[in-house]
Amino acid sequence: MRIALVTENFPPQRTSGAVQLRDLAREFARQGHELTVILPSADIDKPWTLEHTEGYDVLRLKAPETKGIGYVRRTLSEFVMPFAMRRNLRRSSFAGKTWEGIVWYSPSIFHGPLVKYLQRQSGCKTYLIIRDIFPQWAADLGLMGRGLPYRFFDTVARYQYSVADTIGVQTEGNVGYFDDWARTPSRKVEVLPNWLYEAPVTGCPITIANTSLAGRKVFVYAGNMGVAQGMDIMLDLVERLRARPDVGFLFVGRGSDAARLAEMAKARGLDNVLFHDEIHPDEIPGLYAQCHIGLVALDPRHKSHNIPGKFLSYMASSLPVLANINPGNDLANLIRTNQVGQVSEDNSVETLERLALKLIDELDVDTVIRSRCKALYATLFSPETKVRQIVSALNDR
Repeated sequence: MRIALVTENFPPQRTSGAVQLRDLAREFARQGHELTVILPSADIDKPWTLEHTEGYDVLRLKAPETKGIGYVRRTLSEFVMPFAMRRNLRRSSFAGKTWEGIVWYSPSIFHGPLVKYLQRQSGCKTYLIIRDIFPQWAADLGLMGRGLPYRFFDTVARYQYSVADTIGVQTEGNVGYFDDWARTPSRKVEVLPNWLYEAPVTGCPITIANTSLAGRKVFVYAGNMGVAQGMDIMLDLVERLRARPDVGFLFVGRGSDAARLAEMAKARGLDNVLFHDEIHPDEIPGLYAQCHIGLVALDPRHKSHNIPGKFLSYMASSLPVLANINPGNDLANLIRTNQVGQVSEDNSVETLERLALKLIDELDVDTVIRSRCKALYATLFSPETKVRQIVSALNDR
């Protein structure tokens, strides 16, 4: 099929979403589809650029900057983004090209007008991959009230949903949110779990054997450290386990809370934890090969279900997990049912400490826990089945 994949998450970005979309693009190409990734770029100095890589095209369209700017300016830029992309698409060598299917990834919630334009031009079906139900999650966390800004973002999101023929959500627990939307004939909501290629172990700029964590069982967290993660409890856990000379913690990444957490660790005099800037996604397997347990953190105020990309990367690297997540999240049952770690849903550092110690002891006696992690990855999270599922939906007449 000729497929357009619309996203603002793609390399050279280093986010988990960018890695996921790169892996999805590779798999579309591997299965013989003619794929074009269409994304906004504020960094190019002309209306559009085109590159061919790994069997698919990447079309970058000039659009306003949406990263690292103030809240109001970002909102305005994201609102303008799809219209700027449409204008520059018309100037590109892809003007007038038709597609047999359009796939897009949310976040962002603002791609609806561009996707609608492509759909009208091609007369094809569309598939929305939704990972964050925004602005719902922001309201759940108290980051946004239910006033005018919420209603604006909710209207934008609902327009996006109206453009989709199929919506793929992360877990079964998120299906119910779209019950009203799915009552319209020809619409379908289905579970499309996250995915990740199993990357080879290559070099890594972090060598734990050369740090103060050498010889310890290392809990690792690699990824964004922001409001949505609720990372403070992990630092509390570090402090609770400071007397264990055989245990250490490594936090790798960026985010609004990264510097603050590092400063808090320094202020508390914690010598069992290290912080490191984000590394290239291809270097993550090399990092995990040196560690023993992966950390998952989600702010307990979340009400939606979320299986973070880092959980997949832990499973692919055979790392059991220690998770602190919102109550009722489908991820808790996934971890417990498949016996791939320990999970707390009460946001208590006492519970988290107990589970951490239990998991440390398990590593010494459960010789197949790492094998179960790899088996879960192979069963649920390989990109091959996700591409087949998306293509099936796009072909469904």
